[in-house]
Amino acid sequence: MMPDTFVSPQVEINEALVTGALLGRGLPSEVEHHLGEAGLSYHLDDIAERHLREAAALAPDHAAVLIGLYRFYFYKGRLAEALAVARRCLLKAAQENNLPDDWRSVRADDAEFGRYENILPRFFLFSLKGYAYLQMRLGETDEGRLAVQKLLELDPTDKIGAKVLLGVLERMGHDDE
Repeated sequence: MMPDTFVSPQVEINEALVTGALLGRGLPSEVEHHLGEAGLSYHLDDIAERHLREAAALAPDHAAVLIGLYRFYFYKGRLAEALAVARRCLLKAAQENNLPDDWRSVRADDAEFGRYENILPRFFLFSLKGYAYLQMRLGETDEGRLAVQKLLELDPTDKIGAKVLLGVLERMGHDDE
């Protein structure tokens, strides 16, 4: 289990992208409506999920839809479904950045990962961080560790906070005093 003070990667993804051009670019008004309704009906799981699915049917690969789905599944504790969406976010982010589809093949000089203001590389980093976190939560610590190590390779100054995840991995199995 992650410490209570840990900020979810989804919150970071959301904060990084909600007002960015990436989310608004090409979002049909009907999709925007469904995403808005999903947010308003978040407490009504079936209704919120129906709106998210409608949005996904209309714009299945749009970052705003993917992030909406991720947030819903993540905060509802449906982590396996959130992981499936995180994988889609990673693929979307790789495509948007002209990166290899497999995150393991991405190199630090493939994009401007060190420039935090560059939204597309940051989307990739946050997607990979969400992927790493979910792998850890689902007990796949080796995969989570590989993703965290890749994050630190791509972002050596740790602007997105991957060292927090590394710290959690290092503390696993040790008794808390």
